[in-house]
Amino acid sequence: MHASLPDTHTLIDRLATAIAPTMTPDTLIVGIHTGGVWVAERLHGLLKCREPLGVLNISFYRDDFSRIGLHPQVKPSNLPFALEGRDILLVDDVLHSGRTVRAAMNELFDYGRPASIRLAVLVDRGGHELPIRPDFSGIVVEVPPHQNIHLSRLDDGHLTLSLA
Repeated sequence: MHASLPDTHTLIDRLATAIAPTMTPDTLIVGIHTGGVWVAERLHGLLKCREPLGVLNISFYRDDFSRIGLHPQVKPSNLPFALEGRDILLVDDVLHSGRTVRAAMNELFDYGRPASIRLAVLVDRGGHELPIRPDFSGIVVEVPPHQNIHLSRLDDGHLTLSLA
């Protein structure tokens, strides 16, 4: 991405350190498919959560679904716990417009009414279109509107950020 930015391992450690004091034994971690799940998996281990990891696939909840159509890799969400009255840590890789997070919250409420939802993102890149801001971010970086930040997972499991 840029030589002066920390690597993903450093950013995830930074997130875990910020999140840890706010966690309770009953906090549920839910990652947004795909990159958010990768970050959530790492956080789940670092934070030693006793509850299983939840996975949201928000494809059917996107506000641009009719424009982009059905993605061939759509898989169902997996929330192996009751959400009602629980504290949720929602995890995504990159926060841009806020529309992905809005879709994720819509889906979460279809499963129940959580007590709270906090948002953790690896990168807050600005350009928000909705009043959605992370509670925790690994890094905040300004990126021109015509560029995107991508999180990739290598065959060995290592996560890398790139700017396109």
